[in-house]
Amino acid sequence: MITSADAVYIVGEIESFDGPPKTGPAPTTVAVADGRVLAVGGADTAERHIGPDTVVHRYEHAVLLPGLTDCHMHPVWGSVELGRGVDLNGIATLDGVLDALRSAAAGTADDEWVFGHALDPNVFDGPPHGRMLAEALPNRPVALLLRDAHSLVVSPRVVELAGLTGRETFDDRASVELHPDGGPSGLLLELSAMALVGRLYPVLSVRQQADYVLAELTKMAAAGLTGGHAMDFSPPSHEIFRDIESRAELPIKLRCSPLVPPDSGPEVWREIDALLGLQGRRWSVEGVKFMLDGTIDNGTAWLEEPDVHGENHAALWTDPDAYRAAIAFFAGRGVPTATHAIGDRAVRFALDTLAEVGAGPAAPHRIEHVETIPDETVDRFARLGVVASMQPIHGTRHTRGDRSDNWSVRLGAERASRGWRCRDLRERGAIVALGSDWPIGGADPRVLLADAQLRRPVEEPDSTPVQPEQALTARMAYEGLTTHAALAAGRAATRGRVAPGHEADFTIFAENPLTLTPERQAANAVIATIVDGRVQHR
Repeated sequence: MITSADAVYIVGEIESFDGPPKTGPAPTTVAVADGRVLAVGGADTAERHIGPDTVVHRYEHAVLLPGLTDCHMHPVWGSVELGRGVDLNGIATLDGVLDALRSAAAGTADDEWVFGHALDPNVFDGPPHGRMLAEALPNRPVALLLRDAHSLVVSPRVVELAGLTGRETFDDRASVELHPDGGPSGLLLELSAMALVGRLYPVLSVRQQADYVLAELTKMAAAGLTGGHAMDFSPPSHEIFRDIESRAELPIKLRCSPLVPPDSGPEVWREIDALLGLQGRRWSVEGVKFMLDGTIDNGTAWLEEPDVHGENHAALWTDPDAYRAAIAFFAGRGVPTATHAIGDRAVRFALDTLAEVGAGPAAPHRIEHVETIPDETVDRFARLGVVASMQPIHGTRHTRGDRSDNWSVRLGAERASRGWRCRDLRERGAIVALGSDWPIGGADPRVLLADAQLRRPVEEPDSTPVQPEQALTARMAYEGLTTHAALAAGRAATRGRVAPGHEADFTIFAENPLTLTPERQAANAVIATIVDGRVQHR
């Protein structure tokens, strides 16, 4: 008996990513029923599955691919940061930053908060600080999130409001940094310190936050995304998703992993474990996230040897063995884990820990970022079955080929040359899932994919590539957001390919990106995105 499809998509070509590239004519038709692929083939497929109620979508000069999934993003707090703050991305001077903040403050009350995000630490001559804000925006509460999202610069007025002294202590290695004069400089390192200021922010309603999230996810769908791995799930994420679903569908599917706080204990772990299994129509909580270290730019990553300033030498967990116990707690309950590990020591320690607990039963364990590692560590990923979840766009956008940037200077030439080793990991057989770390990286997957192939910003043809030997091929790059994304989520049997039984999530491009230069891929028009067999963006 032939099943009638709910929808049939007729295109010029299908890149299914279903096994090795096939010879002969490419399929041109996908039949969908109940949100899943019913059949893939040629014109005869359409004839067999079109019934009286079937909706036929014709994109006969376009190319259909599996839907693209960003494997590391922060859709809730990222949307709120962008919604209420000044975008400082790309502003390369301190004067430029101050001009942007003054413009944002113009016409507002003298005591109204001014927020900014994506502040480049390279605009400062030395360590970032907030002292300059006293003159630029007198008596204003100002909070500027640095682009690594692990540090915050605040104005003297915020230091006063929060009662910061620089003598604060934390369970983890967060800190309130001091100025040479002995007072707080206005630089807060890591989330525990940043929270001292965050509790003072003006309260936004769930509806306001949900509107910000819906707006940003809609833009992502228009750029070709059908899914994302959200590396957080904290209040009010649940309420925000429910608010959106009360009036619309989430534009993309979200797989959420709540953060296990550094130096937390079993009571907190049990509370987080209770979140697993929560879900809505297009979101679910399926794993947990750890932060083993911070970032190289602000001196809180965990390296085998300290950086040139004597920093980046310790784990964010003051007791790394407590991290091991927490991993064992969740792994023993069948929960897949994702560990933020940037420095070579952090990555090695995470791999050692995951080797002890074994492979994840529901999905493989993952390590996020993996910014600098030696050869022997590269070889361990495939051997242990651990996913390398990486953001090469950080390398192309936050470092420079001439090694003059803060990240490279701190590391020195040898360790900087080991940055974002995507190609080495792929060639050793590891799963390499790609993401943007949005809003730290841009949300447009076409730019991310082009940068991963060029190892430089796609729009800057004259810039020097960063470790060009680590460039991915076009197919490898697109696998990082399709088949490898599905593997990383433990969903290879149902996502990441255009094949019968798989979820009907598709990205439809004007041209086949696998045949284009990276520059043309970045401008390849998104004709439509399809989620659960329904047109989400046209």
